Order: sequence, then structure tokens, then C-alpha cells
Amino acid sequence: MRYKKLKLCAVLMLAFGLTGIQAQEAIPATGGDASGSGGTLAYSVGQIIYTTFTGTSGSVAQGVQQPYEILITTGLEKTAITLNYSAYPNPTTNYLMLQIDNYDKALLYQLYDLNGNILESKQVTGKITNIAMEQLAIATYVLRITQNNQVIKTFKIIKK
Repeated sequence: MRYKKLKLCAVLMLAFGLTGIQAQEAIPATGGDASGSGGTLAYSVGQIIYTTFTGTSGSVAQGVQQPYEILITTGLEKTAITLNYSAYPNPTTNYLMLQIDNYDKALLYQLYDLNGNILESKQVTGKITNIAMEQLAIATYVLRITQNNQVIKTFKIIKK
């Protein structure tokens, strides 16, 4: 009898203890960006719950989101931003793929650390260029795409 009471007490304590635990509700399988005549959208596949807040100046969707960041570090970028440049996977561990849909042989990529030191500067070799990152330390880097010494696109790359 005493064993049953002890067991019941342990189960109830465990049940009440687990009610306060909160965790991420969704682990998205994939995601991306979509654009059309009405604007752009970042989406996640596998997103279960989200909340939208609307105000007089716009709306924001809170939930599992895929970030898209435009980063200007120094210098001037072209003002006509096109989403024909992508760097993935980001965050990365061993390698980074740079995909440029409108490939031009005059493109150069430069990889910088956050102190502004140039780590690598090479010619873009095709529509998809593989950039080795396994020798780099875990940190945040800046990948800059240039054409004729003019910055075309800048990416913030996270090495984990």
C-alpha cells in the first residue's frame, strides 16, 4: 500500500512538473523566399503555429520564420536588389554554396571576417561556386560579390 502511494505521488509530481516546460513548437523541414507582384514572403514548411499582429503601419507574423537579411557593411551597393544571388547552407559547417543565376565571368567573391580582414578572394567559377569553410573558426563572416570593383551583393555568413 505504501509503495502505491509513493508511486502515485511520484507520477503526480512528474505530471505537475512537466506542465511548466515550454519548447519550440515546430522544427521546420525547409523554407525559402517567394516574390511576386504583391511583394515578398519568407516561408517555412512544417510551421504549425503562428500569430499575426496588424497595426496602422503594417503587420508582422510571429512564429517560425526564415530570416532574410540585407547587410551593407561599407561602400555602396547597387540599389536594384535582385534575389538572383543566394548563399547556402547558412549557417554552415564545412562548405558554402554560392549560387548566381545570372552568372557573369567578371564576378569575384571575397570572404571577410568581422574585423575587415580578407580571408579569401577568388573568381566565381560558374552558376554554383563551392567555398570551403572547414578550416575557418566558428564565427560570423561577410561574403561580398563584386563586379569590376563594384559591390553587387553582400551576405552575412554564420560558421557553426
